Amino acid sequence: MLKISDNFWIAVKTSRMRGYEIANHAGILPQTLSKLLWEVRIVRPGDPRWNNAITVGRVLGLKPDECFTEADKEE
Repeated sequence: MLKISDNFWIAVKTSRMRGYEIANHAGILPQTLSKLLWEVRIVRPGDPRWNNAITVGRVLGLKPDECFTEADKEE
């Protein structure tokens, strides 16, 4: 199982773009970006959140595999 990576979180938080700008470039709502950062624990390929994270990652210059990390077993 995978979760949103620290690299993803850091890339969003350190971007020169504001969150709503990142979301706009990714074609998602700002609320969706917020949920990716704060609420998503586990993602699976094919899940809309998976696709959203990859799209946001592209906006920020991340490769798809940099957007996710292995989830701990207790999550």
